[in-house]
Amino acid sequence: MPRYAMVIDLNKCLGCEACITACIEENDIPYNAGLRTSMNRIVTGEFPNVSLHYMHRICQHCDNPPCVHVCPTGASYKTKEGAVLIDYDLCIGCKYCMVACPYFARYFHPERKTPDKCTWCYHLLKKNKLPACVETCPANARMFGDLDNPNDEVTKIIKSNKAFPIGAEYGTKPRVFLHKG
Repeated sequence: MPRYAMVIDLNKCLGCEACITACIEENDIPYNAGLRTSMNRIVTGEFPNVSLHYMHRICQHCDNPPCVHVCPTGASYKTKEGAVLIDYDLCIGCKYCMVACPYFARYFHPERKTPDKCTWCYHLLKKNKLPACVETCPANARMFGDLDNPNDEVTKIIKSNKAFPIGAEYGTKPRVFLHKG
């Protein structure tokens, strides 16, 4: 059983938003759904040594997900592989999960009338395919792999301490890591 993780290389990301479009198309998300449909632009350094990085806010698929802990119906849950998902049949639309997420990664789906989020394209993972955002990235800025496979590139980058999780201070143990290759 794999233990999934994602690495996003900030130096490779072009900010083209192909990952966002791929997600919307693959998961049939209405464009007005409130999905984080734009890149955050992060400027670091001081003039004249300024760097611009792009960051798309997605679910961090935490090992200790607060969204799962607050869900009164069990609709938010974590798979054995570490993907955090929503069972829409159990969801009552209370939005507790949206409030609990320190990453603001959930949005309200206007047609389903439930919270929604990145699933790492779990339906594709079950077919041994990559998430749509990883597959479509023209700069190969997104990598997806198995933390339990020591030969996996994602595992090697994370173990080298060249990648870091966002918001580790929240205690959520996120599985999306940023890398400045």
